[in-house]
Amino acid sequence: MADRKRSGGRAGNTRRTSSLVPSQMPWKQPINNDKPTEPLSLDGVQNIHNGCIRILKEVGIEFLNPESLEIFKKAGCKVTGTNVKMDEDFVMEMLKAAPAKFSITPRNEDHKIVIGGKYMSFGNVSSPPNSWDLARGKRSGTWESYVEFIKLTQFFNCIHFAGGYPVEPIDIHASVRHLDCLYEKLVLSDKVVHAYSLGKERVEDVMEMVRIAGGLSLEDFNSECHMYTNINSVSPLKHDYPMIEGAMIHARRNQAVIVTPFTLAGAMAPVTMSGAVALSLAEGLSAIALLQYINPGCPVGLGTFTSNVDMKTGAPAFGTPEYMRATQMTGQMCRFYGLPMRSSGTCAANVPDGQAMWETSNSLWAAVQSGTNMVYHAAGWLEGGLIASPEKFVMDCEVLQHIQRYFDKSIIDTSIDDIAIDTIKEVGPDGHFFGCQHTQDRYETAFYQPMISDWSNFEAWDINGGVWTAERAHKVYKEIINEFQAPEIDISIKDELAEFVSKRKSEGGAPTDF
Repeated sequence: MADRKRSGGRAGNTRRTSSLVPSQMPWKQPINNDKPTEPLSLDGVQNIHNGCIRILKEVGIEFLNPESLEIFKKAGCKVTGTNVKMDEDFVMEMLKAAPAKFSITPRNEDHKIVIGGKYMSFGNVSSPPNSWDLARGKRSGTWESYVEFIKLTQFFNCIHFAGGYPVEPIDIHASVRHLDCLYEKLVLSDKVVHAYSLGKERVEDVMEMVRIAGGLSLEDFNSECHMYTNINSVSPLKHDYPMIEGAMIHARRNQAVIVTPFTLAGAMAPVTMSGAVALSLAEGLSAIALLQYINPGCPVGLGTFTSNVDMKTGAPAFGTPEYMRATQMTGQMCRFYGLPMRSSGTCAANVPDGQAMWETSNSLWAAVQSGTNMVYHAAGWLEGGLIASPEKFVMDCEVLQHIQRYFDKSIIDTSIDDIAIDTIKEVGPDGHFFGCQHTQDRYETAFYQPMISDWSNFEAWDINGGVWTAERAHKVYKEIINEFQAPEIDISIKDELAEFVSKRKSEGGAPTDF
């Protein structure tokens, strides 16, 4: 295994293969050089930190995993039953060991991503139980839909990692679902992948499959980060058994763990955003402290999923002004603690309409403003995470390309040639810039070229059928699926993956009860 050549693949598909498959920008991890929005004063940062520490020290966090409780006892924390209290010195000492930046290397090294610093990365929608598209409407997740979303994830260059299952294929039994899903993901995609922390067996199966796919020895796999998991606390104030177990397995083997509390202000957190953020930080830092005690320096990130509920119905709301501010506040606190940050592209809309796009755009631009490094659910999310939509996936990728182009330094070049004084003199007050040489030399690359936006006027749009955005996205999605080409993978690696899946299925897969 150690001598086998690492499998490669296409670094990105930028060619147009038909009139409907969009030309797109090349695969590139964006770098956000903008100064982050920091809504908190220095006193505000300290106040939220103090609140977080008081929660950890005076209230404590429930850890339902017995092994984690023994580790906390060994570390000198106060453990009473399942309640763990820790003081500021312990927490801050553990955070000192956490890296501010790390990389994750998938089977195709060209798709390596950096988590931290000014780097951003965007992932696909993950974990909805349902899917929706214009042709079939809303339905429970299926294997067919799962495969389609993996193909979209691989196709779009603005998607940098393949998160959890884009939709849960409930027609595959839960005991072996992870085996089929990861096999297909590792064959149809060569981007960074994720393991659900739902018990030891699932985590270790995925780790072994990622190791096989990368052509890595056990030592090589354990010495460098090649995958990640995301765990959620059970807000308020609790970490469950399987997620902490999976997180500890990842930490011991130097695979990344993103800790993301799910705090909805007014429901699972205080109604005030500062209170919700403080609670979220306490839940997240408690798990990160545990992982750093287990393996100092292991790659971790702190996630935010703090939003609010509709106080009339109790339904979650996303992409709200409060969500944006909570994301910015958490970004400011992540920099205070020296941790990479995860946020999400979210909306509460049920179909890919105007509401879906303004709420998702708010979420994505809040990620930019906050200095987020890893953006979950960046494409395809609907109904508060209960629906994955291929049309929404395509529409969101248009927004992601806007963000990627926005970061392009060429837009703000200020050279003499860019300021173009000679050209302005040439054109004068009575001319235009369409035909001058300065424009002719640059017109093909001067501006962002959309994938599905229609820039024609109403009459032209109407003559061409009056096709609405979601309808255009549907046609694009179907054409991408029809013309999809899987990335290259060594046949011996593919066979070994298949053999591993077959073996684990014969052994019964993973338990379905905890």
